[in-house]
Amino acid sequence: MPNAMASDALYRLLAWLSPAYPVGAFSYSHGVETAVEEGLIRDRASLVAWLDSVLRRGTGAVDGALFAAGWRAAARLDWSAFDAIAERAAAWRGTSEMALESRQQGGSFLSITRTAWPNAALDEVHRRLEGELALPVAVALAAAVHGIALEQALTGYLHAFTANLISAALRAVPLGQTDGQIALAALETAVNDAAGAAIAVDSLDEVGTATPLLDWCSLRHETQYTRLFRS
Repeated sequence: MPNAMASDALYRLLAWLSPAYPVGAFSYSHGVETAVEEGLIRDRASLVAWLDSVLRRGTGAVDGALFAAGWRAAARLDWSAFDAIAERAAAWRGTSEMALESRQQGGSFLSITRTAWPNAALDEVHRRLEGELALPVAVALAAAVHGIALEQALTGYLHAFTANLISAALRAVPLGQTDGQIALAALETAVNDAAGAAIAVDSLDEVGTATPLLDWCSLRHETQYTRLFRS
């Protein structure tokens, strides 16, 4: 018989990171739509290469480190440290669309999760930060206070992030569903590596990005004439 606590943790993590969880992830492409428009993503191979870079040297590296730091602060109930991480996460965005993407989903995640899976710590953070929380820190908070291990929670988060961007690409390139699953399988190592690298970070001051094309695509998307997505 499986361990009841482990089963509960897995159940909650799967629920929170499901495409069906109503945080609006489907409406964001994280610059993928412009990358397709500009010919930077043309097929499955270029999609995999793009997302590999985003995971290892872009958003995956930054959000992963924020997630790990936020989880650790929440797990030890160090709320002053947690609030400082949340403030950094809110500011650590290269464009207004990237900020909107993370802030809107994070706020929605916190609101929904504290309603469906009540927890006093979630309520207190929601009150203290007035419901404004970047997505990686919001998910890290919920995982920590509900007893979900950091490695599993972070790997799940990065997997869900990757799957959502692949879903956006399927609608914009277009690619078939099988191509999408092959791409997701091809990115397994990148997801695991990004999670491992984030957990190993000693200080957030060490973390940065090296994906200027991602920021350029996000900036271009703000004025792109025809758009399916909000980012």
